[in-house]
Amino acid sequence: MTRRKILRHIFKFHGIAESLQFAVKGIIYLFLFHRNMRIIFIFGAATFILGLCFHLEGIQLVCLSITITMVFMAEIFNTSIEMLMNMFTTKYRTRIKLIKDIAAAVVLLTCLNALVVGYALFVKKLFN
Repeated sequence: MTRRKILRHIFKFHGIAESLQFAVKGIIYLFLFHRNMRIIFIFGAATFILGLCFHLEGIQLVCLSITITMVFMAEIFNTSIEMLMNMFTTKYRTRIKLIKDIAAAVVLLTCLNALVVGYALFVKKLFN
C-alpha cells in the first residue's frame, strides 16, 4: 500500500451529508430513549416561543438561544459520559460515580445559568 492509501484508510473522511446523518441519528436516539432530553427540549422550545411572544429584541433572542443550546449540550455530554462509564463496568465504583456526578453538575450549573438568563430577560416584561 502506498503512503497515500494508508493515510486515506486511517483518516476516512465522510461527506457532509453522511456526517449530518450520524448527528441526526444521535439526536433521535436521545429523544427516544432519554426522558431528560425530551423535558429539556419542551422547556427550551416553550421558552423560545415565550421570547417571541414577549417581543424580545434580537440580541436578547440570541442570548436566549445560546443559553438553550448550552443546556442541550450539557445534557448531551452528560448522557455521553454516563454511557461511556457504563461500558466499563456494571459494578458500583466510587470513581465512576464521581465522574457521573461531575457530569451531572455541569448540567445543573448550566440550568442555573439558564434560570438567571431567563429571569433577566423575562422579569421586566412580565411586570410591565
